[in-house]
Amino acid sequence: MATATHTTHQGHTHQHGAGCGHVAVPHGDHVDYVHDGCLHRAHEDHVDECEPTAHTEHQNHPHQHQEGCGHVAVPHGDHMDYVHDGHRHAEHNGHWDDH
Repeated sequence: MATATHTTHQGHTHQHGAGCGHVAVPHGDHVDYVHDGCLHRAHEDHVDECEPTAHTEHQNHPHQHQEGCGHVAVPHGDHMDYVHDGHRHAEHNGHWDDH
C-alpha cells in the first residue's frame, strides 16, 4: 500500500468516529472517513487528508467494480473508489489501484 502524505485539513472542527454520520473506510492501520469529497483520518489533535503518494497497482484483480457490484462506493476527488478486501480500489488505465 502506498504511503499517505501528511496534509492537515485546515479548519476541520468535526470529530470523526463511530456514529459520526460519515462513511468509515478501513485503511491499513487506521480508519478514513468520507467527508466533503475527501478522505479524512484522525491524527493527534487534528484531521489529515489521507491520500496515497505513489501508484500501487492491485495485482490479479479480476472483479470489475461498478454501481451495484456489492462493494461500498466512496467518492474520491474526480473518481469513485470501491472498498474491497480492506483496500480502496480505483480504476486506472485498465487496471485497479490500491488507494
